[in-house]
Amino acid sequence: MDTAALIAVIGVAFFFTYTNGFHDSANAIATSVSTRALTPRAALAMAAVMNLAGAFLGSGVAHTVSSGIIETPSGSQGMAILFAALVGAITWNLVTWYFGLPSSSSHALFGGMVGAALAGGTEVIWSGVVDKIIIPMVVSPVVGLTGGFLVMLGILWIFRRANPHRAKRNFRVAQTASAAAMALAHGLQDAQKTMGVVVLALTISGHQAGNDIPIWVKISCATMLSLGTYAGGWRIMRTLGRKIIELDPPQGFAAEATASTVMYITSFVYAAPISTTHVITSAIMGVGATKRIRAVRWGVAKNIVLGWFITMPAAALVAAAMYGVVDLLLL
Repeated sequence: MDTAALIAVIGVAFFFTYTNGFHDSANAIATSVSTRALTPRAALAMAAVMNLAGAFLGSGVAHTVSSGIIETPSGSQGMAILFAALVGAITWNLVTWYFGLPSSSSHALFGGMVGAALAGGTEVIWSGVVDKIIIPMVVSPVVGLTGGFLVMLGILWIFRRANPHRAKRNFRVAQTASAAAMALAHGLQDAQKTMGVVVLALTISGHQAGNDIPIWVKISCATMLSLGTYAGGWRIMRTLGRKIIELDPPQGFAAEATASTVMYITSFVYAAPISTTHVITSAIMGVGATKRIRAVRWGVAKNIVLGWFITMPAAALVAAAMYGVVDLLLL
């Protein structure tokens, strides 16, 4: 196996992780920044550290990515498939970041893997795609929306007699913890996805047998995600923090607590690689709906949801086209 091809794929995988970090940094901190619970730089620094820590909490999601989506391709064809898949995901990340659309880096990666595999003649494990990606993609936003609504209702009832100004001040402090929990969950989910791709590349190249994740892969992916997170995705942060609904500290806390809980459960119990973007965005919508239905800017929400549905097909098409280019260059 050409070592240069392996290095190229791993390098592109690390760059994808970096784009994942700055694309999805808003997921962890947008609500805390918008409610002024944390300053932007303090929030980014905290998120970067917690992303780094979260990457070492488990490996179930990485194993799903490395062995549950496509059959392990072989030789230079396999490396071309991975390279094209990552380019497709990176392209979609950059496009949606430019337009400030909080789409899923995770589903961009999965779409890229499926598109490149189909173009390269490698079998897609459709049962894994449906069970581990499609079903969680549909269910997790519903759970986030419902959970955010119910958690916020509970907060409103528990603190119904509290002094509003004091309650908001206390929830602003509590948001430090909920934002940290969200960032930790983001590291747990998203760093592992790239770990799975790197392990797959090592397996294809013959440098590794099995799905064990080398420590250098964990450290490298976690570091790149953290660096990307600290770079910050300000365009998407404005969308999540302000354009869906004007959040106050209790609402921000409810959204972050709901989203992080969903992500921990799916990571540890189901090893399902869900989208942090989908969960936090839907939780924000659910929290906002407790004020009044019209408080949520449903036009913005509709555009976001439409972006969710086109992410996988769009990334798949880019990846398939890129595989065609790489295949021509290899001839």
